[in-house]
Amino acid sequence: MSDELPVAIVRDRASRRARISLIWAVPFVTLLVAGWLGWDTLSKRGPEITIRFDFASGLQPKQSRIRNRDVDLGTVEKVALSPDRRHVLVTARMSRESQSLLTDTAKFWVVKPRFFAGAVSGLETLISGSYIQLEPGTGGAPATGFVGLEDPPVLRSEVPGHSFQLKAARIGSLNPGSPILFRDLVVGEVLGWDIGEMATEVTIHAFVRAPYDRYVHDRTVFWNASGVAVNLGGSGVKLELESLRALVLGGVAFDSPDNVATAPMAAENHVFQLEPDRQTAKAAMFDRRLRFVSYFQTSASGLDVGSPVIIHGFRIGVVTDVRLRYQPDTEIIDVAVHYTFEPGRVSGLDMPADGVGMDGRMTDLVQRGLRVRLASASIVTGSKQLVLDLVPATPAAVLRKEGDEFVLPPIEGDQGDITASAGALVARLQTIPFEEIGDNLNKTLAGANGTINDPKLRQAIANLSSTLNTAHDFLNSVNKGVDPLLKGLPKMASNLDEAIKHANQLVASLDTGYGGGSQFGRDTGRLMLQLTDAARAVRILADLLARHPEALIRGRAEQEVR
Repeated sequence: MSDELPVAIVRDRASRRARISLIWAVPFVTLLVAGWLGWDTLSKRGPEITIRFDFASGLQPKQSRIRNRDVDLGTVEKVALSPDRRHVLVTARMSRESQSLLTDTAKFWVVKPRFFAGAVSGLETLISGSYIQLEPGTGGAPATGFVGLEDPPVLRSEVPGHSFQLKAARIGSLNPGSPILFRDLVVGEVLGWDIGEMATEVTIHAFVRAPYDRYVHDRTVFWNASGVAVNLGGSGVKLELESLRALVLGGVAFDSPDNVATAPMAAENHVFQLEPDRQTAKAAMFDRRLRFVSYFQTSASGLDVGSPVIIHGFRIGVVTDVRLRYQPDTEIIDVAVHYTFEPGRVSGLDMPADGVGMDGRMTDLVQRGLRVRLASASIVTGSKQLVLDLVPATPAAVLRKEGDEFVLPPIEGDQGDITASAGALVARLQTIPFEEIGDNLNKTLAGANGTINDPKLRQAIANLSSTLNTAHDFLNSVNKGVDPLLKGLPKMASNLDEAIKHANQLVASLDTGYGGGSQFGRDTGRLMLQLTDAARAVRILADLLARHPEALIRGRAEQEVR
């Protein structure tokens, strides 16, 4: 045995507690990751917004996105009906980076397949599904409640250009997205419209893109270019069409006078008058207009607002108003026609700008015979126009003024009017006795029918045929001898006498039915003379052969010829 005593080893309890197992690092790291993810999510989480639409349009919670320039800015979390059940409320959670875009000027709309403003858009949503498009506005206060658009805006806010306001009495066939044309080029779009005060006019918002907006000046004229204009003139029918897109969607066109090409560009939201057509717009380019009124006591049917005022076939003005006027002192109702005259359309015409000089100039023209009359513009449509002309032989008249309008004396009646000429032609045609001519023609045809079917004519033709047969037999008998010939001559003469008798009866019948002056009577008379000569020649031949039968062999002696 060993004498060594066992030695006890005592370990320090504190050193054993200092050691920690690595297994505890896993939950610690997990908590760190979860905390970081939570902080990251909360740091990127934006505000919750509500968008009101009329229809859900295919939006799905947790799936549909809110985008701008194809970048996801939020997710639709809830789609529900509004408390009044008239709208759809879409709740969406936005990202923090989109917070600066959420102002009260921002616009939202649902992107889906649609045909709008003449173009097809949103076809990609057939595969990806509908989503909400965010169009940030300019300026504005932060907001979380929005009203969505049912249709996308025609023009994005980042497109450079200018907006203008067009005043019109009616909207016509214009639509949002209708093109704005300049020299047949599409340079802008119609954004929309507002109803003016007391609903007396419509304000159309038009946008012209850069660089074409610099061609819009204060004196630029706009007109409605929708549809097709048909003009019937001396060169035939003329069709005016701005573009096929304007024909389908409606359109607006504009132009400027040549003398303002270097003028400054019109300001933003400058107000222009929208003219109904190109002709009226061209007239509006003339900044100076003289106003006239004339009173007609004849029918003004076919004369409307916009009818032309012409001189020598050229348009120099337009009718602005047509109405009836009652005069209590004379109890006469006449037609008051108000119209304008643009002196700039006549080159070299000296028309003073001051009031006194203008009055004197107009007084001189009226004394020299300046008058106005109604005339037809088209015999097909029945439309009328006003014609100004100098008529030196017209009775003298005194020029008057009613306010700023000159009262120009009219010439009553339609001198040189197409309708009047047509009426005179119809009146002349009515004087032709068509009924009497028809009766005489019927009588003539009846007389000719009776003459042709007359038995006397048939008998005359039969006798003439018999005479010809007898003459043929006579010629045959010459070869057989003189005696048969001598026997046949009296019978031939008798038949000729009978034919002449019937022919005379036929002539008498023809004289009764036709008269001696007709072509048929003259031809028949010549036929009778020829038959008489033939009968006379046959008698002479018969007498000669009776006295001298040898003449058939020897011939007639020269001394016997008388």
